[in-house]
Amino acid sequence: MRGSLLNVKDLRVVFYTYRGVIKALNGVRLWLNEEERLAIVGETGCGKSVTALAIMRLIESPGEIKSGQVEFLGRDLLQLSEEEMEKIRGKHISMIFQEPVAALNPVFKVGFQVAEAIAHSQNISLKEAYDLVPEALTMVGLDWKRTIDLYAHELSGGMAQRVMIAMALAVKPKLLIADEPTSALDVTIQAQILELLDNLVKVGKNAVIFITHDLAVASEFCDKVAVMYAGNVVEVAISDEIFARPMHPYTVGLIDSIPLVGQRKELRGIPGIVPDLVDPPSGCRFHPRCKYVFEKCKVELPELVEASNDHFVACHLYSGGGSTWQP
Repeated sequence: MRGSLLNVKDLRVVFYTYRGVIKALNGVRLWLNEEERLAIVGETGCGKSVTALAIMRLIESPGEIKSGQVEFLGRDLLQLSEEEMEKIRGKHISMIFQEPVAALNPVFKVGFQVAEAIAHSQNISLKEAYDLVPEALTMVGLDWKRTIDLYAHELSGGMAQRVMIAMALAVKPKLLIADEPTSALDVTIQAQILELLDNLVKVGKNAVIFITHDLAVASEFCDKVAVMYAGNVVEVAISDEIFARPMHPYTVGLIDSIPLVGQRKELRGIPGIVPDLVDPPSGCRFHPRCKYVFEKCKVELPELVEASNDHFVACHLYSGGGSTWQP
């Protein structure tokens, strides 16, 4: 059954600003099975992080979730009360945020913050949770005796990210959302964090939504890739398939713009610029930059269809060749 763990349907999020209403998510569709790893890739501003925050119900004013469904284990998270949602966050769905030092509370020590996360998820006392902190910090390769009494500002970027991973995985969530967990780190630390996360997820058998702008990382770490553009998911496929046979013109452009070691070829950028989401293009939001554009693209938003086996694309070039996807 497709999407047995998570089904996101027609998710729409807006932000009210002095310039006007930003249509950040324009009917996002995603699905995820247990123990599966999904990468969400795309340019800065395409809606990757907003999608993650909407799944967690963490969109705050001036933002608003306008419509859609986020079904997690059969329950629509958007219909739950905040009290019910608090029982899901941290316990069943955990998130590693993009800026680890900023995500940690500056006035509490590391040990307290990790213990608090464990206590919340396991319904145990803070004192009992403290006994589990050394194991959680050791799990991520930290010297717990040295780290447990430090504040966030005393941690390096790599240490802070390890603490965030410890907090996220110590609760044994069904779903882990990692929002660009290596973007603020240097290259050598990035590799260490990715290897650590890979090993821990294998042991914990967690499903993962991995948000990144790095296509190479997505292909190495994840089973499946979803490509986003201007608030829409435009292509979803198995990692190997999407890199070997990209279908959407935007995905093709992204892959063609990647420099390859040992190959001398002219890099081809995508013409035009990312649209202003206060006043986005009608129809397919990519049509002003697409060399295959025809009249239908300008007036009608393409549905996500299965163009080939388990390869979904939202493009009018394929809409006649497959049945519209429904979970």
